[in-house]
Amino acid sequence: MDMIHVRAVSPPDLTDQVVDLLSGDPSVLNLIVHPGAARNPDGDALVCDVLTGAANDVLRALRALRLDSRGSIVIEPVDMAFVGGGTGAGARRLGALTHAPIWDQVEARIRAGGTYAPSFYLYLVVAGLIGAVGIVTNSQILIVAAMVVGPEYGAIVSIALGIDQRDGRRIRRGLHALLVGFLLAIVITFLFSLLIRGFGFESKAFSLGVRPVSHLINTPDFFSFAVAGLAGIVGIVSLTEARTSALLGVFISVTTIPAAADIAVSVAFASWSEAWGSLIQLLVNIVVLIVVGTGTLRCQREIWRRVGARRERGARQ
Repeated sequence: MDMIHVRAVSPPDLTDQVVDLLSGDPSVLNLIVHPGAARNPDGDALVCDVLTGAANDVLRALRALRLDSRGSIVIEPVDMAFVGGGTGAGARRLGALTHAPIWDQVEARIRAGGTYAPSFYLYLVVAGLIGAVGIVTNSQILIVAAMVVGPEYGAIVSIALGIDQRDGRRIRRGLHALLVGFLLAIVITFLFSLLIRGFGFESKAFSLGVRPVSHLINTPDFFSFAVAGLAGIVGIVSLTEARTSALLGVFISVTTIPAAADIAVSVAFASWSEAWGSLIQLLVNIVVLIVVGTGTLRCQREIWRRVGARRERGARQ
């Protein structure tokens, strides 16, 4: 049975309301109250387990009591649990909501990817350099490696969340990080590519114009839109369901870092049309991922909202 573990600190004057709320919900299990046990913040310590499908409603109700501002709420995943028959009624009551994502956790994962420490820019630069080596050596393996190293998808999804929540600050921070990060990666990769050209380190095939890897990157077409759109859908769904393997597949399918690397390489080798094509490829992928990511977030919220409303109507009948 999927569930989360909740640790909370409640002011003493609020504890009775919180306990009544939690104990009256059949989806809440293993409720334990330690009066006066908590410090920083001071108050009563409460722990419980909540069936995943009911977590959104329970957390929303706790926030309505202002427990998050007057005390604290900590959520932890439960990897394994052995419970008795007490979960049956709660699980049956939830129905399809058993598989609903916990939106607080989803948004926390997205916010974590939308932090722009110096390592964010370092990863972008390193990914661009790896991509450049892959381009001048016609190595598809290195292109895939560059895609995996690049951290830009976290910023893209953070922007999508900002649009969904009308959070202008988050949108501006994400766009600024992408702009600065990609410019930095392109400039440093350009200087690196000049060294490659100056010392003649590029592969013989590349110097002769045989560039199958570069051609795939700098010739955007219908499939560029299609792949970016599908990747945007899978990326958001994998974040809501915490499926790391699917998210890794998104990293490998998105042509952002390779396009940035190809801009730098093409300019260094004076291949202007290829540089222009790569720039279009980069912009197409970023824009499509943001638009599709925003739409997928909103669609998922609406779908699960309707599932919850249908369950409530069925419970009242």
